Amino acid sequence: MSCGLLEFCRLQELKTVRDYLFRGQTEPLQQKNQTENELSWDTSDWESAWEGDNSKEQEASSVEEATELSGPWLQDCVVSLSPCSDLLVVAHEQKAVFLSAKWRTDSGGKDEMTLDVSWSGTLSTDEGECVSSAICVPLASQKRSSTGRPDWTCVVVGFTSGTVRFYTENGVLLLAQLLHEDPVLRLKCRTYEIPRHPGVTEQHEELSILYPAALVTIDGFSLFQSLRACRNQVARAAAAGSDVVQPPPLAYKKWGLQEMDTIVDHCSVGVMTLNVFDQMKNASILGGFKASVKGSPPAMSQYVTVGGGPYTGFYYAVEGSSQPLLSHVALAVASKLTSALFSAASGWLGWSKSKNEDETVQKHRPKVEPATPLGIRFGLPDSRRHGESICLSPCNTLAGVTDDFGRVTLLDLTRGIAIRMWKGYRDAQLGWLHVPEERISRESSTSASASLPRRHALFLVIYAPRRGILEIWAMQHGPRVGAFTVGKHCRLLYAGYRLLGVNSVTSQGWQLHTQQVCLLDPITGALRTVTVPFHLALSDKKSEGAKDMHLLKRLTTILKTTELEPDILENEAKSVLLDIKHSSIKKEALESLLSSKNIPVLCLKNIICALFSALRQQDPQQVDPVLLQQCSSQLKLLQLYSDIQHVHAAVHTECCQPIESLDGIEGEVTRVSLVLKRYAMLTSRPSVSFVQDAPDTPLSVQAFLSQIECTEEGQLKLVHRSETEWNQLGSFVFWGGLCGKSPPHNICDKLQQAGISPQQLLSLLLSVWLQREKEVLQNTEESVKNLHTLLILLSNMEGAIEESWDPQSLSPWWQQARNILVQSHNSAAALLAAFVAHRAAKANITSRADIKLESEWEAVSLELEHWVVCVRQLEDVVVLQTLLLVQPPVGSAGGAAVQCTIKMLMEGGTGGITDNVSKWVFKHNLAPEQLKAILQKGEDNVDDIIKEGAGESVKEVEKSQEDADRTSGLLLAVCKRFPHSLCPNLLFAHCCWEYVVQWNKDPEESLRLCQAVEHLKLVSSPHIQLGICTMMWSTFIVKRFSAAAFLIEKVGKAPKDRLCRRDVGMGDKALTSFLGCCVQLLQILMEVTGLLVKNQCPLSFINYCVDSAVAEVPPPELSVEEVWCGAEGPASIADLALEQKGVHYPLVQHHCLLASLLHATMTFSLKVKPLSLFDSKGKNAFFRDLTTIQLMPSGVMDPGLVLLRQEFLLRVLTSWVQCIGNPSSSAPGARPPSLSACDPTADWWPSLCLELGSLLQVNPDILRRHLVCQLYNQGLDLQAEEVMLEVEDKDVLGSQLLVTTGQRLSYSLLHSQNQTQPAMELLARLPPTLCTWLKAMDPSELRCPLVPLPQTSRLVGHLIEMLPENHAQYSLALHLLEAVDALTTED
Repeated sequence: MSCGLLEFCRLQELKTVRDYLFRGQTEPLQQKNQTENELSWDTSDWESAWEGDNSKEQEASSVEEATELSGPWLQDCVVSLSPCSDLLVVAHEQKAVFLSAKWRTDSGGKDEMTLDVSWSGTLSTDEGECVSSAICVPLASQKRSSTGRPDWTCVVVGFTSGTVRFYTENGVLLLAQLLHEDPVLRLKCRTYEIPRHPGVTEQHEELSILYPAALVTIDGFSLFQSLRACRNQVARAAAAGSDVVQPPPLAYKKWGLQEMDTIVDHCSVGVMTLNVFDQMKNASILGGFKASVKGSPPAMSQYVTVGGGPYTGFYYAVEGSSQPLLSHVALAVASKLTSALFSAASGWLGWSKSKNEDETVQKHRPKVEPATPLGIRFGLPDSRRHGESICLSPCNTLAGVTDDFGRVTLLDLTRGIAIRMWKGYRDAQLGWLHVPEERISRESSTSASASLPRRHALFLVIYAPRRGILEIWAMQHGPRVGAFTVGKHCRLLYAGYRLLGVNSVTSQGWQLHTQQVCLLDPITGALRTVTVPFHLALSDKKSEGAKDMHLLKRLTTILKTTELEPDILENEAKSVLLDIKHSSIKKEALESLLSSKNIPVLCLKNIICALFSALRQQDPQQVDPVLLQQCSSQLKLLQLYSDIQHVHAAVHTECCQPIESLDGIEGEVTRVSLVLKRYAMLTSRPSVSFVQDAPDTPLSVQAFLSQIECTEEGQLKLVHRSETEWNQLGSFVFWGGLCGKSPPHNICDKLQQAGISPQQLLSLLLSVWLQREKEVLQNTEESVKNLHTLLILLSNMEGAIEESWDPQSLSPWWQQARNILVQSHNSAAALLAAFVAHRAAKANITSRADIKLESEWEAVSLELEHWVVCVRQLEDVVVLQTLLLVQPPVGSAGGAAVQCTIKMLMEGGTGGITDNVSKWVFKHNLAPEQLKAILQKGEDNVDDIIKEGAGESVKEVEKSQEDADRTSGLLLAVCKRFPHSLCPNLLFAHCCWEYVVQWNKDPEESLRLCQAVEHLKLVSSPHIQLGICTMMWSTFIVKRFSAAAFLIEKVGKAPKDRLCRRDVGMGDKALTSFLGCCVQLLQILMEVTGLLVKNQCPLSFINYCVDSAVAEVPPPELSVEEVWCGAEGPASIADLALEQKGVHYPLVQHHCLLASLLHATMTFSLKVKPLSLFDSKGKNAFFRDLTTIQLMPSGVMDPGLVLLRQEFLLRVLTSWVQCIGNPSSSAPGARPPSLSACDPTADWWPSLCLELGSLLQVNPDILRRHLVCQLYNQGLDLQAEEVMLEVEDKDVLGSQLLVTTGQRLSYSLLHSQNQTQPAMELLARLPPTLCTWLKAMDPSELRCPLVPLPQTSRLVGHLIEMLPENHAQYSLALHLLEAVDALTTED
């Protein structure tokens, strides 16, 4: 990296600025037409093209205009650029132009910064004064969120009248003060700089103003506060529309510089302190032998001036020797503050001074304080030489001085001597560059030097306008490090300061965006900055590392360039790599080269060859052995990459013959072809994948090198980083041989020559075979043949199979192959690979046996037995995986298909296979009856079903209506492969458990719990049934069941949906279904318990059949298939079920009773506190472990409690009758069988109430009589007659029904809207007693008063039969019978 001159900004309106400043134009630039300016800048070419007749005149005028622009007009102006490059001031005589930074987008869409005119006008207010100096001082922001950008920029302008004025960026005057009655020669500013290391005196901010014989300094902090206050006051006055209050004057120090003829420029070095030796030396020279010396050296401010007599002067002002000039300032401050407050208050109150009084005050010229004399300490006397300018370095130790002899002198300000001089630089302009060291080396970032302060380099920038050259010199005695040819009328802009108002606290964490040196070209309007790298300041010995870093950067840039030709790229990279000296950086360069994707393989190989040759030619003691080994190994890898590419790219016409016969393999493949075809159809569904992850993607040399390492012994080792990269490497090496495009012999020969381990090659070969299963199944015969050839070749490599291997033991080589196949998810490809490996192992063992035994007997080997087991397991897995790949219906739960492996099934325990199938049943939502029907089908047509399914395309299979039959065929095929693991009992048990687990995840899906109960009913083994019931109850049910019971008890009725969700975790409808399933679950538990203990089941309202003839049922013996006997893992659900203890029957019955009550409460929305229907013993027994024996209620129950139970059961019967009599209620058969327990119209509710009544000590006859009355009340006479046959107390029932009959007849005779005359006549003929009794009846109690008269006649007939003749109401019944018969006859 070398010096640079970079353009970062452009001035768009230079011609307009020049015209305004020099051609007497008085109109402000803001009022001119903006379009006119743009045309004058951009459209000169096409304007001349339109005016073809006056082309010569246009050309002449454009030449004149360019000549005027190129003239030295800018040298006559006062120019100042803000350090932040956001404001430029150009002033000439009385007028000035302010240009502010703006961002705009060029035609190419790139953002660029421009400086546009923001203000122009006349700055001078006094007659005859002109601008003599100006600087732009950015003020730091006081906001906490600031990161170093300025808040605003103040323009400080000095005039020939001695006045100094302060303006905003918009030309608003903030402050003006006459400090001295001589012209202002130069304005300079010093801002805060962070000390680079301890011991450096922290310099304070100040503004210095030079006059011909005086120097005024203003403290930076007070200036910063005053300017902020003035700006805020001006803004408030503008907003309020009032006059601006004149601010008080600034406090300053004024020094009268003596003993120097002429002064033209100065610099304020800052506060310094002499060391003890210099203090004593000065005291002895000035005071003589008896001079006294103070204990501590005084602090002094150092000022350096240039001019004549002497050429350079050094002044030292002791701190505290002169106070700030406050004699006049104090009076001014007091009077100004008083008048300011008074005038402001008077302005607010509506009265103020007249304008004439203000004008008289303004016309009065303020008093100027005299300067404090300051004598020159020493200087550089040169009577003929006159200094023109001085430029202080950022470190305050050096300064550059120009003179009228065309020399540039470098001063050491600490020692006060000139240490260097350049000649031939007339009218030179100076600037400084302070460059920090770049920390980019890995070694430097990890070393101890990283914690040290960063080094800085200092460069002097000299612009020689007479020669049109810009030079950069390293300090202090360094060479010229850069030179640029520029225009002869440019201006070098160097501020020498940064932001005003910064201190050691506010500057922490700031990134100050300032330009140090800028060059302004008035011809093009370009503003360019100078950049210099740090390493150019170092000596030759120290710059080697920096040069190497520069070369490394250059190499990185070259490698990122994609437009270079390969030859040019190779030559450039080779030259850079050979030029690097340090081995560590050379390693970095080599790594960058190897990781680049833009360099071809041949170029890379040639570059590393050149580097390797160069290293071998050097002294072996000076060469890094690690770098030499790295070059050697990388060359070996590149050669292998090229060889494999050449093998795959070559055209091979000869046919590859198999090494051995494939008869056995072909027979095995034919045997499983139907299953493989079905498997291939299901795996060929479209899927989404990334292009870069595709196995066919060409493997780049960088990816190849990153996956192979070279060991210290020179052997190559494959590195398994990720599956994608590993498969891409395997496809690059072996896929050409597997698909028959490349000869396998050539591939294996190259790999063996490279020295790669056969074990790693075997792993790579099987990985790519398994990964590309789809391609393998498309061309099975060819792929299997090529895999067999490659496997035999790898087995024959040295180090594959040990010579000492005994065939009666397991071979590590074949065991590695089995381990890979056992863990593979691609079961079909694994099965084919197992066929091939089994055949290859058998051939290898046979050849070894022939050599040793030389007999015709077939060798029996433990290795072959393991292969037989592996093949059988893979066949089972393929069939199982084919079933699991069948897509479930759209919208069903369960997620993606499970990928089975032998390892996963073996680690899943004895129930792993059943668990996978049960998950598949859940995903496909097979109903329990449907699953039972499938399992009961004959297994004779399994192969036909698979064969039929394999003959159709995927779309036809999906769209065909026979897809369900094919799915059932696959399920039967899996059951045939796993006769023990998938026996109906185990499958139903696992399905039950899977459904209840899925229900527990989402209790709102109540159908899942109902399905679980239905699956449980289909388990024929009572032992498994008992265990599953117990585990379901204790694991999933009892917690929610108890929460529901307590919630209903607390509310006293069926709770609303919100309360159910809060306490139980499900809605009210789901809770109703849940309680119904609880009843069924406890009923199953009771029936199984009663069966196992030879007990009779007391509840029979659930439609469930139990073979009560079985006296004792032995527990089932669980077994697994022979090849899966080695399964290790968690116990299956069936094993856990058989380990469960028996339950306490009365406790189960007690819970079933509560569940029935809760279910009835939720179904019919009744008001009841269910736990209050039990005594204390009954309450304490609830929600206990069902296997424990609890103290249960016994004996006669409290009559009050029995009465509460009776009322509840009567309300249940009433609600049921209302539901079945409501036409809007669904019919009993309208719901699915699994939800029949939740149907309020089910016909088993009366039976349930009667059986509950017997358990709750409620008289069943009361329930029957109530049910008969409610049925007649609802108009359901036929059903009432059926129940009436079971009523024991006919007399009471007859009295109750007599009222119902009277209500019906009263409605027909007295309350019906369509009364007939015969009915009225009949009413008149009735006996008075009957008529009075009918009028006393209330027909509104009937829910169905419109009942046909024949039904009422039948009811009266039953009354006559039930009531005895001596009954008090028997005569009334006879009168009713006569009335009904008469009414029926008349109708």
